[in-house]
Order: sequence, then structure tokens, then C-alpha cells
Amino acid sequence: MEGDASVDEEALRHYLGTSSFGKKTRDANIEAQIDRSKRQPTAASGPDAKGYLKSSGESDDDAERSNEEDDDDDDDDDEEEDDEYPVSHELLVKTHERAVTTITLDPSGTRMITGSTDCTLKIHDFASWTPTTVRAFKSVDPTASKHSTNVETHPVHHAVFNPLSPSQVLVVTALPQAKVFTRDGEMETQFVKGDMYLRDMHNTKGHISEITTGTWHPTNRNLCVTAGTDSTLRIWDVNEQRSQKEVIVHKSRAAGSAGRTRMTAVAWASPLQGGNNVLVSAALDGSLAMWSGDGPYSRPAGEVRNAHIPDTWTGGIDISPDGRLVVTRGGDNTIKLWDTRKFKQPLNTVKHQSTFLQYPNTNIQFSPTGSNVITGSEDGSLHILNPATLKPELITPVTPGSALITVLWHEKLNQIITGSANAETHMLYNPNLSSGGAKLVMSKAPKRRHIDDDPNLTMDLAHGISGDSAATSGDRAPPGSFAARHPTVGLTYSGRSRDPRRPHIPQSTPFAKNNPDEKHIMANIPLSSMRDEDPREALLKYADKAKNDPMFTNAWKNTQPKTIYAELSDEEDGGGPEHKRQKT
Repeated sequence: MEGDASVDEEALRHYLGTSSFGKKTRDANIEAQIDRSKRQPTAASGPDAKGYLKSSGESDDDAERSNEEDDDDDDDDDEEEDDEYPVSHELLVKTHERAVTTITLDPSGTRMITGSTDCTLKIHDFASWTPTTVRAFKSVDPTASKHSTNVETHPVHHAVFNPLSPSQVLVVTALPQAKVFTRDGEMETQFVKGDMYLRDMHNTKGHISEITTGTWHPTNRNLCVTAGTDSTLRIWDVNEQRSQKEVIVHKSRAAGSAGRTRMTAVAWASPLQGGNNVLVSAALDGSLAMWSGDGPYSRPAGEVRNAHIPDTWTGGIDISPDGRLVVTRGGDNTIKLWDTRKFKQPLNTVKHQSTFLQYPNTNIQFSPTGSNVITGSEDGSLHILNPATLKPELITPVTPGSALITVLWHEKLNQIITGSANAETHMLYNPNLSSGGAKLVMSKAPKRRHIDDDPNLTMDLAHGISGDSAATSGDRAPPGSFAARHPTVGLTYSGRSRDPRRPHIPQSTPFAKNNPDEKHIMANIPLSSMRDEDPREALLKYADKAKNDPMFTNAWKNTQPKTIYAELSDEEDGGGPEHKRQKT
């Protein structure tokens, strides 16, 4: 009997095509998932780029023979690169529609915020991601206002987490007012705009024109600095939004500038590693100025007048962790290294193609340890440079054919995040060196697809829900339009507000203007008959009662004189002004 039961079970398993019954646990091959995210080796450019490139005068056979000879050496070099820099694997994040201009992560490395020229901020939470569900959990328009549904939108220039208070994010858009948001996308503070009719910038309470960038104070969690096109740097206290705490006016010496220029970049050095607390900023006139981070700000401690070619946008600037070196990427196709102790001449200068004409926010950054400098290029490659010589130690393509605008090397995750002009965000990591972030996402089991996730296989529910909730064809905005990019701004074609916080007021139609039952109103609504009553007659009903039995003036009834009116004769009655004769 036992043998027959085992045969029946085997036959049943073979018939059903399964080896077990009941609920199964979601198991995933983590190593296979991470291997699938490994970047394909591509030929890199540059003098120190790894890999073999065929020269113009070399035949295919010679190139193939040389490649076979150097095969073992290339494998060893690739392994060394993988162990040195976190660029061996990548995770693609596509949540924007236009170029990604800024990326910031909180110090713990659990939340990422990206800004774009599509005028939105995308907030991502790594804990909720799986390999198949990489998306932003919230989209925020930083220029939206609650006072009106029809507002202008502006691209996001810069966004940065507060390193000492990760619940605050400084957001800079193409407006004179910077804002501080919470990590969940709620606006917390909006700084004031200055009076544009005042000539002396010291007397204004805020920026009077567009802000280009900003950053936080390295040791005071309540202070931040913004750079504007009104030739000023302004230090703000997040608890006081009515006026800045300090204003630094940069006086340009360029001919015909009237002493004003545009501040294009700013960086604040951290004295935590023993360096100086300095504030360094670049301007459109080509100058580079340095102030003491604690003041006074009346005049710069050091200034280089022609650090870069005038009228070129120096959008990238950063200070090394020890506060001794400053690296700048200018619009004159150069990268320069400066020493804060000898702030006169650059220590080194290399050629690097600039993208300031299309993307002026292209940045450059020191690694968390200060041992490397990273930046993007016009052809979409990531350049990892030596901080002493500024020569490339590694050039790896990320988005070939699309400019790499912003780069970020996170200290705790040890991952490099890049933003490109094709609206893609790439998270580069190494399973052996990195922790959390993209590695955590790829270590999870993928989410199982449900049939309802595919709209082509589900039924149309428009007939089973209320008419107010159903989206008609006229309410759907065409793809790529302003209404499609900002679904909560403005009005629909039917007149309803797109903001879900606003109540829907039904439109009055001729069919809704009917008369209700008059008997029901007269019987159930008090004083409803006064609607059809003459107010003059209603008051005169009480005239005799007020005269014979006054309620408020009864004490003066016997002492008041009797009013006597003069009698008018017929002649006096018609003695008014004669009508003027009409001119003929």
C-alpha cells in the first residue's frame, strides 16, 4: 500500500508539473542578479585609459593578435580597477523626463533626491526598491504655490541635504528665493526676496535676481549660503526667513560691469579635518574669491582676478576635505587646482571640454577621502582624476553620446551617482567595496508581477466608478505637455482643479436651476416667507406700537418737545429751481 501511495504522488507531481505544494517563499539568486548589473567593458579614451585601442595604421589581424597577447594583462588590470574604484556594477534609475542637473543623498545613504530641468524634484527611498521596482515615491514641484493653481515653473539648479540635520534640504531654482524642504518634500522655509530698486546691495534683505547655487555651513546646522546673479553671497539662518544674516557683495573690476557680476559657484570648507574654515566662490568675470568662513566679510581674504577667462561660466568648484586644495572647472575648457595657503597662481591646469553653454551646472567634486577628483565629460564619460596632477586615473563611459552633468561620491555607501542629459541617473557600485544603496537593492528578491500591473490585461473600470472620479478623454493631457508634467497644477478641461486638496465646486447648469417645492420650504425652513415680503412694509407694521409704547426711549417720552413742521403754501411748494432750457 505504501508503494502504491508513493507511485500516486509521483504521478500527481508529474501531472501538475510541480514538486511541492503550499505557499512558496520568494527566493532569488542574489549573485546572478548582481552579475546581471555588471557593466560591460568598453574602450575608454584618455592617455591613461585601460584597454587596447587599434591605431589608424594597424590591420585587424595585428590588432587581434595584440589583443590575444595582452588578454591576461587586461584581466588583471580590470580586477585591479574593480578593487580600487566602485564602478564595476551599475543600477539605472529613470524617473525624470529631462536632463538631471543635481543629485543629493542624506548622510546615512537611505534617501536620494534628484532635480532636473523638467522643474521637478524626485524623492527616492532605497528601502522600498527592488530590482524590478526602481521608482520615485514622490514628485515635488519646488516652485508650486498654494495660493494659486496657475503658477510658473522653473528648472532646479541645485539641491543639497543638510549634513548636520538630514531632515532639511536646500533647494535652489531659477528664482530669487531659495527654499528649505523636509526630506519628505514639504516646504519648511522660503527666504525673502529683496527690493530690486535699491542700488546698494547691503541694504537689501534678500536676492533681487536669480540664484545659481547654494550650500550648507559645515559646522552650524542652521546656516546656509546662496550665490546669486546680483553679485552677492548671502548667508541665511533657516529660523529667520525675513532677512539674511550676512550679505557679501562681490565687486567686479571688469570694464563696463559697473562693479557687478554673476556669482556662479560657491563652496564652504569643513574644518573638521584640521583645515581652515573658508568660503570660496567663483564669478562670471573670471575671478575667484575666498573669505574666512567665520567673517569678517567686508573684503575677501584672497582673490584671483583672472582665474578663468571672463564671461565663461565656472559652474564646478569644490574644496578638499582637509581644506587646503580648491578645484575649479571653468567654461574656458580647463580644470585648475588651487592652494588656499598660496591663493595667487594655480598649482596645476589641464584641458577638459566644458558644457557650460547647455548645462552650466556641471560640477566637479573631491572624493570623500580627498584622494581623487571626479567629474563628467561632454561625451558622457566619468573621469576620475589624480588630485596632484589632475591626470585621469580612470575614464569610464556611463552614458555615451549624452553629457554627464552632475556627479556625487557618497562617503558611507562608497558609490558614485551620476546624472546625465538623457534624464538617466546611474548608481555605480562595487559589491566588494560598497554597502547599501544600489547593492542593497540588487540583493533583494524581485517583486512578483501581478496581472493587475499590466493595464493591457485588466478591464476598464470607468463604468464601475462614479462619474466625478472617472477621467474623461478631455481631462487627459497630451504626453509631454505642461499639464502632463505637472498633474497637480492648473485646471482640467472640464473646469476642475488638478490639485487634490481643493474641493470640487460643481458648475451651475440650466438643469440645476430648478425651483424646489414651495410648500416644503414654507413648512420646514423658518422665516422662509421673509424672502417674498417687502422690507418697508414689514417695518411700518411696528410704527404705531413704537410710538405709543416705546421700549428704549420711554423715560424721555414726557420731556421731548413736539415736532412742528412748517406748512408750505402752493406757491412755496412749487418754488423749486426752474428747468434749464435745452439748447437748440
